[in-house]
Amino acid sequence: MQVLWRGRIPLVVITLGISLTVTAAAFLIPAKYEADVVMTAVPENEAEDKALGGSAASAIGGGLASLAGLSSTGNTLKVEAMAILQSEALTERYIRENNLLPVLYKSRWDPIRMQWKNSYFKPIPTLWKANRYFRSIRSVTDNLKTGLTTLTITWRDPKQAAQWANDLVAMTNETLRAKAVDEAERNIAFLEEQARKSSFVALQISTAELTETQLRKEMLARSRIEYALKVLDPATVPERQSFPVPSIWIPAGFFGGLFLGILFVLLRAPGPTSANPQ
Repeated sequence: MQVLWRGRIPLVVITLGISLTVTAAAFLIPAKYEADVVMTAVPENEAEDKALGGSAASAIGGGLASLAGLSSTGNTLKVEAMAILQSEALTERYIRENNLLPVLYKSRWDPIRMQWKNSYFKPIPTLWKANRYFRSIRSVTDNLKTGLTTLTITWRDPKQAAQWANDLVAMTNETLRAKAVDEAERNIAFLEEQARKSSFVALQISTAELTETQLRKEMLARSRIEYALKVLDPATVPERQSFPVPSIWIPAGFFGGLFLGILFVLLRAPGPTSANPQ
């Protein structure tokens, strides 16, 4: 304590200096906000599974279903939805359709002239670069206990963060829904062609049942907006910033400065001196 009292001036200076620096940084660094969408995967089409597991899953019908690619191989819809949600194709499409390049690279865009600022060292941003940049904004996490998935968008504008999170989930559902409709239409055309070519009654019956299953699948895809991902908690506009957090930074800066100040004073204090012999 005597050593700290003798070095009280540098101790106070270091503590106040670091505290004020961290406090200023907490308020000067651009704030970022997190918008979360909590969702769960929609189960596979139960009507289709029952149809394929019933009379249509006979020896002839099962073989025809495998040939047409109609056989069920488990719940792969969630895996496909997660892959598309984080895919480059979906991200580039969303950035292009919503003209987000000037938003993502705001400092490089001239809003008056409506063109990019000329810079020799910084070329004009492209969709490829924006896609890589978007990876630092978007994150997807799975809760293995609950089976829920959370999409998080971290951005400086809270309204845009919430809108982007909701839009990406909706676009993923729309992409998979359009794909399911297209596949069902192609499968129906294939089954109808096989029914016209065959004269076997058993095969015609199996083909008719498989066609009915595909019609149900198409109807379900057209009518269900949340085709692959069901939103349980949509993203709302956050009011509290996620970074930086002044309520954490300011105390951390004070105690961190105090610790470094004490360490500085103790290290610079002279060591004990031994008494000289008489």
